[in-house]
Amino acid sequence: MAAEYDFPSVSAQFCTGGTFVSCVRYGEGHINDTFKLTVNDNGIEKHYILQRINNRLFADVDKLMHNIELVTDFCRKSVEKRGGDPLRECLMLVRTKDGKSFYFDGENYFRMYVFIENATSYQVVRDPADFYESARAFGGFASLLADFDASQLYEILPDFHNTKVRYANFLRAMEKDVCGRKNEVQKEVDWVISHKDLCGKIVDKIASGEIPLRVTHNDTKLNNVMLDDATGKALAVIDLDTVMPGSLCYDFGDSIRFGCNPAAEDEPDLSKVNFRFDLYETYLDGYLSAVGGSVTEEEKKNLPVGAVLMTYECGMRFLTDYLEGDVYFKTHRPKQNLDRARTQFKLVDDMLSAFGKMTDAAMKR
Repeated sequence: MAAEYDFPSVSAQFCTGGTFVSCVRYGEGHINDTFKLTVNDNGIEKHYILQRINNRLFADVDKLMHNIELVTDFCRKSVEKRGGDPLRECLMLVRTKDGKSFYFDGENYFRMYVFIENATSYQVVRDPADFYESARAFGGFASLLADFDASQLYEILPDFHNTKVRYANFLRAMEKDVCGRKNEVQKEVDWVISHKDLCGKIVDKIASGEIPLRVTHNDTKLNNVMLDDATGKALAVIDLDTVMPGSLCYDFGDSIRFGCNPAAEDEPDLSKVNFRFDLYETYLDGYLSAVGGSVTEEEKKNLPVGAVLMTYECGMRFLTDYLEGDVYFKTHRPKQNLDRARTQFKLVDDMLSAFGKMTDAAMKR
């Protein structure tokens, strides 16, 4: 239940143009508390998304909302410039009555978005068409923000995709071996070390200017895409808490990591884990069709690198957490993080075997 918040009082702080009717829990998010707010505006029901921001995870709400404010405003203007409908094609913040992007009641932080009507976000891919539409959504997101100066954004989660830093953290965990687990995972440790040259593949190109600094979403899963209920087509990207400066190769790569493996992320039987090249091509087609001419040739060439790198990085993080005693990722059984790491490493091996095909497919489109 959501009785712990005074919703009529909170909603009254925002420019909804109506009187409070109801507020109920909405969606399946695990980070913030999300509610669907209904107000009555001269006999017309209007709907909004009201969220209590998890300020334990996002400690600097000012910086968090600075990023979201800039990105949503820019997306709205880009959609309008293209003749689209910003009420359905992007997240739109609702300001407080004193013009701010969030409201603080002395204990809790709240923000509000316009509710995207007649659309749904799905937790699982129902068929390849969903995967294709998620690609169009994130490619479209990159296209809308192609001219945005990403250096204006804060790193809400510093070094989130700095794989060099992730590797240094892994080495530290291995050397400390606080749980005495290193000997049982020596094969996996050796595998990570043998692939360490992957670490600088993208971050060094950003530093040199070979790849442009872009706005990255950093959570490019299907459940962060709104699909039109009538057509099944992608409408908008949601959940902008982790928008930060980075490379679109990161966003593309994480989608491939997550979506091109038919097995569970923690599947103990690695014979069930494999890289689906057909799904890679499906996503590639959708992404490039939506991102359009804003992608550079160097970025396109490095999309497969992003897929390998994000999978390597994720597996390394799982293994690091296992060495440290499972303190970051939630686990529900012993060795779950180790199984998670192994699935990622198997995917990297599969991707590297298909890397030439992956690159050819990207460059021919």
